[in-house]
Amino acid sequence: MRLTQWGAALLCSTLLLTACTVVELDADGKPIIPADPAAKASFDNLTPEQIAQQTWDIKVVQRARDTELDEAALAKAQASHGSSSQNLFVRIKSKVEQIDASNERERKLVVTVNGAPLAVHIGPVIRSNTLRDAAGFTFQDFTNQVQFAQLARAYNREAVKHLPTVDESWIGQPVTIEMAVTLNGATIDNATAIALTREAQ
Repeated sequence: MRLTQWGAALLCSTLLLTACTVVELDADGKPIIPADPAAKASFDNLTPEQIAQQTWDIKVVQRARDTELDEAALAKAQASHGSSSQNLFVRIKSKVEQIDASNERERKLVVTVNGAPLAVHIGPVIRSNTLRDAAGFTFQDFTNQVQFAQLARAYNREAVKHLPTVDESWIGQPVTIEMAVTLNGATIDNATAIALTREAQ
């Protein structure tokens, strides 16, 4: 091989080596492939409870902070939303009108929102898909559809963990409520509290 050919071969080898990425090996000698940051999250090996706990801050707390409507924005959405259904986060300040404990396991706190009474679920049992859907999950996110259905219950149970104990002393008191609601046209069909603060008079 001529000198020029050796030089060309050496240059090509050097270029190939510099373009390589060193991949670490696991205990069995298999390459550890870094996760693709653009890859879709996989929930296949997690329980619904684990998904709710691990995603609460980003899918509920942060999403609510970034997207929640106040009373004025909610009124505008109710007036212009038509007949379609939408799940969203809302933050309102109101006064507790009533504690609905007709079903002790499915208690509700009744407040007035834009002139109309609204019963907000506070648990300990909440039966609604509203929070899961407001968090942005869809059944396409899951290969296991049973897991998707159970996630609604897991999220509702997680929400209750973040709420204070509410008793009759709250009646007549000002409160700030963050909640997930289902808006059907101008009607709020479901409301699930995710944060509840009793304010000073």
